[in-house]
Amino acid sequence: MGRRHMEWAGRMDHMWGIPRKMMFMAVGAFAKTVANLLNTTSVRNADTLLRLVRYRPTGVPLITVSNHMSTLDDPVMWGFKGFPTSDATLGRWVLAAEDICFKNAVLSYFFRLGKCIPITRGAGIHQKYMDEALEHLRNGEWLHTFPEGKVTQEDVPIRRLKWGTSSLIVRSPVTPIVLPIVHRGFQEEACCSLVQ
Repeated sequence: MGRRHMEWAGRMDHMWGIPRKMMFMAVGAFAKTVANLLNTTSVRNADTLLRLVRYRPTGVPLITVSNHMSTLDDPVMWGFKGFPTSDATLGRWVLAAEDICFKNAVLSYFFRLGKCIPITRGAGIHQKYMDEALEHLRNGEWLHTFPEGKVTQEDVPIRRLKWGTSSLIVRSPVTPIVLPIVHRGFQEEACCSLVQ
């Protein structure tokens, strides 16, 4: 199981960080293209997110939580104008469904380079990779979660929340800054609106 999840590919020093930088540049370009060229995107309070990503106090973790409308929410929701999508050091860690993103070695490597942490849905809050997420918070990093635990295409704010995000907030040695994000339109051909 551990081999399939390729923890080593998720480390910043893997091949001097070059594969991760290349991944963030490519996926960032894709996100910018989808969000700005192929769609109309409007964002409210982007300055709050940008300030927290770039300038929060050293050692203070950031947790962003959002609704989950499609499998492309992440990375497209970060593709808005002015967001540093190609900067791997500023990029978020994200909890990702093991059964979708970590099906084989190629997908596992791709998503690990993209700072994804595998989560087994239904395995509870004490599974192995929740500890990995907690370690990133302990290091003052940014973690994004979809606390609904599934894709919901209804045009409503965040609904029922699973316990995982709450447990990370409570267990983090430094209280994280928590920023809720609600986005709309990701389930449609023309998207996107990001409201924070």
